[in-house]
Formats: sequence, structure tokens, C-alpha cells
Amino acid sequence: MTELELFFSGEGDLAKTIKGYRPREPQIEMAKAIATAITSHRHLIAEAGTGTGKTFAYLAPAILSGSKVIISTGTKNLQDQLFNKDLPVIRKAIRTPFMAALLKGRGNYLCTYRLENSLNSAFGFSKEDADALSKIKSWAKRTKTGDIAEMAGIAEANPVWYQATSTVENCLGQDCPVYTDCFLVKARKEAQEAEILVVNHHLLCADWSIRDGGFGELLPKADVIIVDEAHQLADTASNFLGISVGSKQLNDLASDALVEYFKDATDMPALRAVCEELEHGGKDLRLAFGIELKRGEWRDIEDNPKITGALADVQAQLQRLAEQLELASVKSKGLESCFKRAEELAQQLKIISEDPGGKWIRWYETHRKTVTLSRTPLDIAAEFRNFMQFSKAVWIFTSATLSVAQRFDHFANGLGVVNADNARWDSPFDYASQSLFYHPKGLPKPDNPDFTALIIEFVVPVLQASRGRAFFLFTSHRALKEAAELLADRVPYPLLIQGSRPKGALLDQFKNADNAVLLGTSSFWEGVDVRGEALSCVIIDKLPFASPGDPVLKARMEAMRKLGRNPFFEYQLPAAVIALRQGIGRLIRDVTDRGVLMVCDPRLLKRSYGQMFLDSVPAMQRTRDIAEVQAFFEQQKSTSQEMT
Repeated sequence: MTELELFFSGEGDLAKTIKGYRPREPQIEMAKAIATAITSHRHLIAEAGTGTGKTFAYLAPAILSGSKVIISTGTKNLQDQLFNKDLPVIRKAIRTPFMAALLKGRGNYLCTYRLENSLNSAFGFSKEDADALSKIKSWAKRTKTGDIAEMAGIAEANPVWYQATSTVENCLGQDCPVYTDCFLVKARKEAQEAEILVVNHHLLCADWSIRDGGFGELLPKADVIIVDEAHQLADTASNFLGISVGSKQLNDLASDALVEYFKDATDMPALRAVCEELEHGGKDLRLAFGIELKRGEWRDIEDNPKITGALADVQAQLQRLAEQLELASVKSKGLESCFKRAEELAQQLKIISEDPGGKWIRWYETHRKTVTLSRTPLDIAAEFRNFMQFSKAVWIFTSATLSVAQRFDHFANGLGVVNADNARWDSPFDYASQSLFYHPKGLPKPDNPDFTALIIEFVVPVLQASRGRAFFLFTSHRALKEAAELLADRVPYPLLIQGSRPKGALLDQFKNADNAVLLGTSSFWEGVDVRGEALSCVIIDKLPFASPGDPVLKARMEAMRKLGRNPFFEYQLPAAVIALRQGIGRLIRDVTDRGVLMVCDPRLLKRSYGQMFLDSVPAMQRTRDIAEVQAFFEQQKSTSQEMT
């Protein structure tokens, strides 16, 4: 028996550490495949179904290899879970000592310089912001890491954190008067010394995007790079290889420059005037796009004189601000930093405004109070392939959803991954006895304007049978809002609506309610783990095809057509299959879970490509009869009563 096999066996160190641990063959096989990839210096694409235990399956061989390992997760929440929950368990079980570190992007760490600047600012704050800043000041005296996730009382999304954290643009670097006490610098030093470094995709891609290639600036050189939730990596990488300038960045620059003005340059009234001018210009630019929230093509801007005029005004205002800041930059490091930011933003805005040729996509996105202008690469495969080669590391890509029809072409081609081995392990869950797939007859066509109202008539009996305890997942916010209104008077269960509260708070409320119905869009399709009877039903309104009107998708599809390829079957369909698999994965999270999956899109059976979706559904029992759904839940109810 090998060291790994012994570790994962029923008599091994993991079993002695975790109460109720049971060996899982897929987990052991995956761990052995990763160990082989590391020793043979071969890249590996590894798909592990829900319940495989993939986290321990890659942690154990990575640690035992003695290599310098970077592990990248899809989100900061998963990063915290891996570092604060999973690694301590492995550390207790494994006999090989190792140093581990957690590293996030700079915006996740307290900046004491900016906090003091804000507290001493001439600008007033609302009572809520003033109270929050006071709490942050008190916490700043206690924290050892400066990680803002420690501050449970102030949400990470709270705008007040801008006053107490830094960005690439406003950080003073080694010129900062409190540089030696910088939490980010300390975290990066620990990262350099660690053998196991836990990061997230955003940081991994940020590190890549700021250099010509390879590691060295933000992250240390590694022997092995493990990418968990790897199906998310291509989108994250695409964002970081592009350029984005938003009205929020312009407003932040103007605001920071005003703070520095009141500190060190009150003898330059022209500086204050251009700061205030840019603040108004950013707001006028957003207003020029109208009230609709959307992502659109650049030609919408070129065809609209009001928008082009507002954009030209902002560019002129930014130039005037840069000129004033250049004059003021000799007065302080803060003003010098603002000058460099103004120059960089002006250059980025110029690049975005110019026609980039065929390798880039220009587009915009409007938010409630801001607008973002972006330039995104048409294809990242070649760039990412170069990155992998330059790093000289072994790359392990893993997720529960990397394959389509048991092939990895879609994932590998998207990132330019070549010469990689691949393997997949099905979930150990018994879906045939634990779950039921319900697809009723008579569903309306997805393009029917009354689609949402019509499917509610099919959904309500299912929610009644399940006694709430359901996720209702949508492919658009519009459909979600319509369904929320329609269900309000139809079901006697708490309706939890995405956007009404922070995601974490909604999930906690859902788990505690025991009979709630949560309505969510994309962020609830993945990365959500609700075990037990609280989640006994997942309902999906439509097959999750990306919007064909999305400017980035539209441009990429057109480029594929020009090459004689079929963008629907090569790009749209595989992406939708993977998204559906993620949504389905919310239902069964443990060996004791039972539940019903309902998909309301008739294209499953009425389109030839529907079979590809059906093949991606686990081996559940299938029915088109609501009576069988009701019987399934009655059986679940009886089983629960017997157990209690």
C-alpha cells in the first residue's frame, strides 16, 4: 500500500482525524493521479463529481510532494474555507510538516495610511460611515493580518472600505510613511516563504496580467499550480488581460486628489476646481447612457452624439486634472501618486477609445450609478498557453464541471491547454435513489412573452409538494423579479429574493427557515453548499445559454464564423451544459440528501441538442408526472418522521 493509499484508507491518518470518515475510491484515485502528474511533470485536467472529496484529494499529494505549491480558488469565500477549515484538518492528519499562507488582492487588506487620511479628512461622513470608520479604527489596533474579512460587522461590499483600503492606483508603495507596518507587504512576505500558498483566480490572473509572463511580482515562483473551480478561470483571465475604465475610478481619483489638496495644496484653487469638474463629468457620462442597465457594443457609443460628447468632456477634464496634479506633485507623495493615476487613466481611456483592430472587443456596461468602458481580448488561449510554459510549473486544473459529453475540448481550447492528461471521476452519490428529475409535459416555449407566468403554474404544485425548501434558479434578473411577484400570493413559504440582502445573509436565512424558497440568478448556480432537508428541490427556468446580445460573446461568435467554425456547437452549447451542471450540483450535497430537480425548458426534448443536456444530468430517476413528485416527497417526509 502506497503512502497515499494508507493516508486515505479506513485505518489511515485521515480516518483517525475526521470523525465518521469513510474511504472513497474516486478520492483515492484522484489523489494518485495528481501525485503522478507532479512526479512526471505532466499537466492534468481532473474532473471530480460532487462528493468526491477533491480538496483533500489534491492537498495530500501536493503537501507530500514537498513542492512549492500555489492553490487558486474561484472565490475569496472558498479561499478562506480552504485555508481556515481544510488545511488545518490536513495539517493535523498528515505527518509531513509544511508552511502555508493565505494571500488576497490588496483591496482585501487594511491600509492604515488611507484610514488615517480619511479620519483626518476635511470632508464629512454620514453617521453610518463615521460609525463604521470608528469600528475599523478600533479593529486596526487589534488585527494581526489586516484581512477585512475579519470584520464581521462591516460587509466587505460596504463602500466605506474604500476609505480604509488601497488600490494599485492609489497605493504609495515604498514611499508610504507606514510601509514597514503594511499588512499587504507582510502577507506577501509570508507568501514568498510558504510551501503551500492559497490564492484566488483574480490574484492569479492579476499577477499574470501585470508582467510579460511568468511569476515574480505578486506571487512567488511555484513548482505546482492547482486551479480549483477551474471552469471559472477563462472568464477571470479574459477580464484581467483587458482594460477597463469606469466613472467610479474617475470619481475615486477626483475624491482622493481633493483629500490631498486639503492636506498639502490649498494654495492651488485650480486643482480643487478641476477635481470637482471631473466628479461632475463622471456623473454626466453615466447619465448620457440613459437609465437602462445593460452591456452593449461600442458602436452604440459611436452612434450617439450625447455619449461621445460626454466622453470627450471627461477626457479633457482628466487631462486638465493631470496638468494640475503635475504642478502639485512636488508637494507630497500623495499628490504625486494622484498625478501618476491621472496619467494612467488618461492613457487607458485613449486606448479604449481608439479602434483596436480585430484582436480586441470594445464594449460598455451601465450600472445604477456608474458606467464602465472596456477592451477585452477576443481570444486568450495563446496568451495563457505562453503563461503556462513560462511558469515551468505543473498545472492541475480541477472542478466538478470541466467536461461536456465526457470530453474536455471546450475547457482545454478556451485556455490553450495542450499536452495535458485528463481524467474524470463520477460522484459517489447514489442519484438513482436519492433524487428525481421532473420535466413536465406542456411547457411553454422559452420565447413566449408569458413564459415565466406560464411555468409558475407548473412550479407551484412542486413547491407545495416540497413544502418550500427550494432554490428557484433563473437565467435573467427580469424573470426572477416577475416570478417573485407571481409567487408572492401563491405559496405560503418565505420567499427570499436575490439582491434583497447580502448573499451570505440570504443563505443563512434559507438554512434556518427550513421551508423557504430562494429565487436567484447566476451567483446561486454555483459555489453554494446547503446540505440536508433545508434544500430538497432545485427548479431551473431555462437552459442557461449566455445572452446572444452580450457584446463579448457576440464578437467571439462572429470571429469563429469567419474561420468556418460553428460557434453554437463549439462555444455556446458547451458553456450552457457546464452552467446547467453547476446548477444541478446544488441539489445533492451529501450521501443522506434527497431531492427533486425540475427543468422548465421544453428544448430538452424538442431540440436535437437537448440530448447533450440530458446526458449531463446525473443518473436520476426521471418523470413527467407530478404525482410521482408528490409521492417522492411523501416518502421523504415519512423517512424523516421515522428517523425522529
